[in-house]
Amino acid sequence: MDIADLRSHGMAKPGTSDGYPFGQGALVLKVRGKMFALLAEDKDPLTVSLKCEPDLAESLCASHPAVEPGYHLNKRHWITVTLDGSVDAEVLGWMDDSYDLVVDRLPRREQAGLRDT
Repeated sequence: MDIADLRSHGMAKPGTSDGYPFGQGALVLKVRGKMFALLAEDKDPLTVSLKCEPDLAESLCASHPAVEPGYHLNKRHWITVTLDGSVDAEVLGWMDDSYDLVVDRLPRREQAGLRDT
């Protein structure tokens, strides 16, 4: 799993944009202006921070050494995943969940066209 894989997966989702609001090295993926993923490009190994339901975040942190509470983010609602190869099979699904959580919290009129049928 590399930055190109994560970026292309996230950018394939409707309404998604990317940019560097925190400066170079911190690529942010947003849906309708709300962040759902933060990719720390300059970390080795690469890390990605994702929005997560609090109970699931706690469970993931307890069961996966590569998952920690969100780095410089609300530790109850965000996780930071170190892409060391141990969670590559799961991380894209977690990114999908993060996107869905953000979409769920958008006003109804902004959710139009963002849902798969």
